[in-house]
Amino acid sequence: MAKATKAADEQEQLPYRVLARKYRPVDFTTLVGQDAMVRTLRNAIASGRIAHAFMLTGVRGVGKTTTARIIARALNCVGADGKGGPTVDPCGVCDNCKAITEDRHVDVIEMDAASRTGIDDVRELIEGVRYRPVSARYKVYIIDEVHMLSEKAFNALLKTLEEPPPHVKFLFATTEIRKVPVTVLSRCQRFDLKRVPQEVLEAHFAKIAEAEKVEISPEALALLARAADGSVRDGLSMLDQAIAHGGGVVDANQVRDMLGLADRNGVLDLFEKTMRGDAAAVVAALGEMHDAGADPVVILQDLLELTHWVTRLKVAPEAGASSADSERTQGLAMAQKLSMASLTRAWTLLMKGLQETLHAPSPARAAEMALIRLCYAAELPSPSDALKALHNGSVPASATNGVGAPAPRPGGGGGAAAARVAAPAAAIAPQPVQDLPAPKTFTEVVALLEAEREARLVHHMMHHVHEVRCEPGLIEFRPEPNAPKDLAAKLSEFLSNATGRRWIASVSRDEGKPTLVAQKASRGDALRNQAENNAIVQAILKTFPGAKLETVRRKGEEASLVAGLHGPVADDEPPPSDEYPADDDIPGSEY
Repeated sequence: MAKATKAADEQEQLPYRVLARKYRPVDFTTLVGQDAMVRTLRNAIASGRIAHAFMLTGVRGVGKTTTARIIARALNCVGADGKGGPTVDPCGVCDNCKAITEDRHVDVIEMDAASRTGIDDVRELIEGVRYRPVSARYKVYIIDEVHMLSEKAFNALLKTLEEPPPHVKFLFATTEIRKVPVTVLSRCQRFDLKRVPQEVLEAHFAKIAEAEKVEISPEALALLARAADGSVRDGLSMLDQAIAHGGGVVDANQVRDMLGLADRNGVLDLFEKTMRGDAAAVVAALGEMHDAGADPVVILQDLLELTHWVTRLKVAPEAGASSADSERTQGLAMAQKLSMASLTRAWTLLMKGLQETLHAPSPARAAEMALIRLCYAAELPSPSDALKALHNGSVPASATNGVGAPAPRPGGGGGAAAARVAAPAAAIAPQPVQDLPAPKTFTEVVALLEAEREARLVHHMMHHVHEVRCEPGLIEFRPEPNAPKDLAAKLSEFLSNATGRRWIASVSRDEGKPTLVAQKASRGDALRNQAENNAIVQAILKTFPGAKLETVRRKGEEASLVAGLHGPVADDEPPPSDEYPADDDIPGSEY
């Protein structure tokens, strides 16, 4: 009786150990969610193909350091009789297993690279490598957060890491694998520890709750596993907190209060009201959630997760097989009613709203404004639907594709938005749509400039520009030294405004074609030579002594600067020395 009382007193005096430490795996059989890695390590140890260095990477709390310690035990276990070799199932009773488990083995050196980052720390480690282990089979160096080592420290480690003594093993753990030099990675056998699936976490937490004699509801387990985001340690820390919060009984409401989560059904209803454009109902629902203790940032994160989930259901309906039946039914109904355009628009606006909420002085107000903005945007038609409606004179359909949109109501957001969209359609639709010019060649571009009375641009394009390439939306040219430096920018702006489409004007170093004036002069000379050799013209010149040929023009040719490059050469007088010539000096400036 006295012994039992003494044992109880000693139990009461022991400090409390958190669940993450109390239920830390000590062998491969208790490691959670890393079956592929465990299988590889088991086969390697069983066959004796043990690498001299391992690189363990993954997010926080998935078991990197724990795996390193298990490997150290597996390599140094000698069995209960003290005669065993490396084994995939450490006995847990030999001196080496006990000392490694209790973090007191002299030959298993654990170093935190986050606090010991310098080259001096690595030199100290390298100095100890050459000495054989005191009592273990292998001297094991476990370096946690190895990516924190400095560049010089990595360089100092390279040679030893490539050719270590046979009695030394290196085990590295990191959450930032991209920060580890490739020269180090190439000398290690790499294992990527994946996030633990949600259903595996739920089963693991349920076993621990049962061992701790704690009553916990399945919904509370699901909330904790979802909030853990694949991390066993984070989930156990939250489970520890939930047990303390509930006094031994944990339900979903307590977990929501503890984590600041909103009810899942409430988030679904809020999402449906938002996509329906019911701003008043959204404001009221958001206020109720906030008053109940839900964090506005978490609400927006839940809405983002829900938007992604509904989008996945729309693309692949079987993706929601793991969800509850009622939740999946509701999600499939929303996925059928919502268009892909409205879902992607909701994702974009929620992402923007989340960033605003994170940095806003009042997160609740920022979240409210983000959802109100989404309410009005959700009812707007897509750009293609709006253009069709403007051309046809009809009211564009709502972008929600019929998610129970409420009828227009006085002062309501949805009716007002629909009225605002319908009004411009009715006003603009009866007006005929004019075809915008669409020049395809360099000559057509200059003709458009002339038609729009851009005399300066016409002058420079004809006198100082060599065409390199021209196609719809793109014009490339080589300017002469006396051309304006901003000619490309002005030309791009003019063409974009005049044609209603984006035009890119770029400068090239290629030779290009002769200027339009040179082309016209060449054609004019050829035409004059042809006319002078004509028998009728020669007869007229002989009949009228002193007569000369002044101008040659093709029949029906327009009096234009461009004129299909068949007209007479325009006045080639150079412009004044200013950046832009005076109007009087520009050929064709009569308009």
